[in-house]
Amino acid sequence: MASACIQDVQFPPLHIPLHITHKEIVVPAGPVPVAPGDTLYLSNLDDMIGCRVFTPTVYFYRSNPSKCNNVVEKLRDALALVLVPYYPFSGRIRKTDNGKLEIFFGPNQGALVVEAHSSMALNDLGELSVPNPAWAPLVYHFSNEEPYKVIDMPLLIAQVTYFSCGGFSIGFRLCHCLCDGIGAMQFFNAWAATTRLGNLVASPEPCWDREYFRPRDPPIIKYPHLEFMKIMDGSTLTRSLWEVKPVQKCYRASKRFQDHIKSLAQGNTQNNYSTFDAMAAHIWRSWVKALDVKPLDYELRLTFTVNTRHMLKEPPLKEGFYGNAVCIACATSKVKELIDHPLPDTANLVHKARLSINEDYLRSVVDYIEVRRPQMLEFGGKLTITQWTRFSLYETADFGWGRPVYAGPIDLRPTPQVCVLLPEGGENSTGMLVCICLPETACKRFEELFCNTDNA
Repeated sequence: MASACIQDVQFPPLHIPLHITHKEIVVPAGPVPVAPGDTLYLSNLDDMIGCRVFTPTVYFYRSNPSKCNNVVEKLRDALALVLVPYYPFSGRIRKTDNGKLEIFFGPNQGALVVEAHSSMALNDLGELSVPNPAWAPLVYHFSNEEPYKVIDMPLLIAQVTYFSCGGFSIGFRLCHCLCDGIGAMQFFNAWAATTRLGNLVASPEPCWDREYFRPRDPPIIKYPHLEFMKIMDGSTLTRSLWEVKPVQKCYRASKRFQDHIKSLAQGNTQNNYSTFDAMAAHIWRSWVKALDVKPLDYELRLTFTVNTRHMLKEPPLKEGFYGNAVCIACATSKVKELIDHPLPDTANLVHKARLSINEDYLRSVVDYIEVRRPQMLEFGGKLTITQWTRFSLYETADFGWGRPVYAGPIDLRPTPQVCVLLPEGGENSTGMLVCICLPETACKRFEELFCNTDNA
């Protein structure tokens, strides 16, 4: 099955020269239900430490002379319309006395749209089907901006970069406090449809409703919440990734390869494992083996998010809710067990962790954050897998210029213990891109383990 998994070519050395020609704050085009001085409540799921980040993505569009005119103007005008129902995106985040975050509204706020030009052509950017850290200039950052800064920042930043060939990119930075992946797709779908059609389209109707996730009084923490636990990493795992400059690698996993892994994971068990259960287990085992993690009795964690929207019944969450409504599932295993036990055993750990998430667990998470309010991202002995394959990245990205050539993240290396599963960009593709960070010395070993499944 190794031929079904193909490593993408190395990223060539690349410098993207560009010149920023215009920056503009975009405000709602009509009245909104807030005034300067007003605030909006963020739930504990919105302001947990893992959401206090911007999610940078880039979308590439080929030249189309009949359509690619006035890109910045059309995006700006449509955004102003969309910011009426999505008015929280025009606010800012500030910290309250107890360390909790909230949205506040003041004068001269809004989203930021940036226009840039490059002398390069799209074809000069290398392979456009997989994320490349060299594309970072295509997403706007303020000079001397601190890492992970969300306080007093525009909550939406879009940079349009025109290339010499007539193609262009749109680089987005969206504050995770406002929405999870599904919520972001809802927002981008509204913005794209409004740009494409020239009038406001916002269906389903956007719903803020963050009070739905208010903590209980008194808080009730019913679970150990290993996903948040601070663990002093006594293994070689974290050190091997953070003490060297990791390499970002991407692997194509065809539908046939995914089905094969799922079949191997199923084995003779009666459990109905999902493709995610199987692929996550296979990635986790391959990664740990490639990194040669020691000591063998050290307990590792695998975390991943689970969408809870369909689980919430009392009362149900409104359809247009675009805030964070995910829980972090956590599977644990000693290094020796990951290495020595067969794939079905690891798939069962992932499966059980995924099924452990329910409404009761979610309410406990909300209360845990209320009481403990974690202040640091914890990476001890952990791999986090983020499943973007469930997002309609390409389907929500037709702003009137057709389907993008690529839509997705850029650089995973700032958080090298995060693996991202991306959909392939082809119109009818069922493949998956597995993007992961490794020390250079472990790349060949990981590829052998991941692509050759004879010993899974």
